[in-house]
Amino acid sequence: MLLVVMALLVSSVFVPMWRIELSAPQYPEGLVLLLHADKIAGDVDIINGLNHYIGMKTLHKEDFIEFTVLPYIIVFFALCALAVAVIAMKKGLYALFISFILFGILAGVDFYRWNYEYGHNLDPNAAIQVPGMSYQPPLLGYKQLLNFGAYSIPDTGGWMLIAAGLLLFIAVIKETNLLNRFKKSNTTAVLLVFLTFSFFSCAKTEVVPIKLNVDTCDFCKMTIADGKYAAEVISEKGRVFKFDDIMCMIHYGKENANTKMAAHYVNDYTQDNVLIPAKTAFFLSEGTIQSPMRGGIIAFSSENEAKEFGIKLKAKPVTWGAVITK
Repeated sequence: MLLVVMALLVSSVFVPMWRIELSAPQYPEGLVLLLHADKIAGDVDIINGLNHYIGMKTLHKEDFIEFTVLPYIIVFFALCALAVAVIAMKKGLYALFISFILFGILAGVDFYRWNYEYGHNLDPNAAIQVPGMSYQPPLLGYKQLLNFGAYSIPDTGGWMLIAAGLLLFIAVIKETNLLNRFKKSNTTAVLLVFLTFSFFSCAKTEVVPIKLNVDTCDFCKMTIADGKYAAEVISEKGRVFKFDDIMCMIHYGKENANTKMAAHYVNDYTQDNVLIPAKTAFFLSEGTIQSPMRGGIIAFSSENEAKEFGIKLKAKPVTWGAVITK
C-alpha cells in the first residue's frame, strides 16, 4: 500500500493538479487554467488579457515560489513512504500520515490566500471597475464572477494526492487495529461511505439568490427582471444556472442532457423572488399565465394558493414530473 502511495505521489508531479474552468457567453467552449506542481498551463494568455481589463495581476510562474518547492516536497513524501515501507515501523507511518495531512491543510490555506490576493488586490486604474466587486475564484466548487462562471476542482494530480491520503488513512486504521472494534463485514462499507460523503459534501447544492435586473437567463440570454417566474438549477459539480422562465430551465436541460443536475428551484409566484425546491412545489399551467418567455407555467409553495390562483388565472394544475418532460 505504501509503494502505491509512493507511485501516486511521484506520478502527480507530471500531470495537472488543479483546474479552474471559466465559462461565459463570449467563450462558449470555455477557458481552462491548469495548475501543475511546477507550472501554470492552459489558456493563460487569454486569461491574463481578461485579468488586465478588470485590474487583476497577470499570472506568471516566476511570481510563485510554490512552483519551485512543491515538486521537491511531493518527492520527499514519496521517499518517506518508501522508507516507511522498508523499515516497517508504525511510528514512521503515523508520522508520515500526520505530516501529509498538515501539508494538505497548509496547501489549501496557501491556495486560498493566493486566490484572495489576486481577487481583491485590484489595479485602481483598471479599464473595468465595479464598485465593491472582487474576483476571488472559489477554493472548491462554483462561483459566479460578473458574466463568468468559475469552477474549481482537483485535476488528475490532485486526485492522485487525495488517493494517496486515503491509502495512508486506511494503513493507519489497519495498524491501529481500530477495525477490530466493529464487525469487519460492515466496517469497510461504513468507512467508504463516510469518506465519500465527507469529500463530496463540498459540492454545493444550496440555492443561490437571483439578482433581478443583473443576472441573465442562461437559455434565452435575457435579463431576469421578474421575481415571480424565474428558476434555477444546480449541477452535480455545483455550477448554478439561472433562468427568467421555468420553461427556459426545462429547454436548457434538454439541450444539455449530458450535464447532470443535482437540484432544481423555481420562484414562488406569491412571493417576491423567493426560490423553492421544484420537487415540492405545486404548478399551474396555461390559462392566462403570462410568463416572460411565454412558458405559461408558475409555481407555488402552498397547494391552497395554487388552487386559488388556478381559478383566477383559469389555469390547470400540473405535476413537476409533467413539467420536466414538457
